[in-house]
Amino acid sequence: MPVLDPNPQHGQKKMLLVFGAFFAIFIVIAVIASIASP
Repeated sequence: MPVLDPNPQHGQKKMLLVFGAFFAIFIVIAVIASIASP
């Protein structure tokens, strides 16, 4: 990880934010799919 990211704290925070956004989108899609399914 240190080789890819020279600033671990900031990079980790950004990665966590991206992962959180992806997870939130996944939850929204799952909720829409469960509502749309008969």
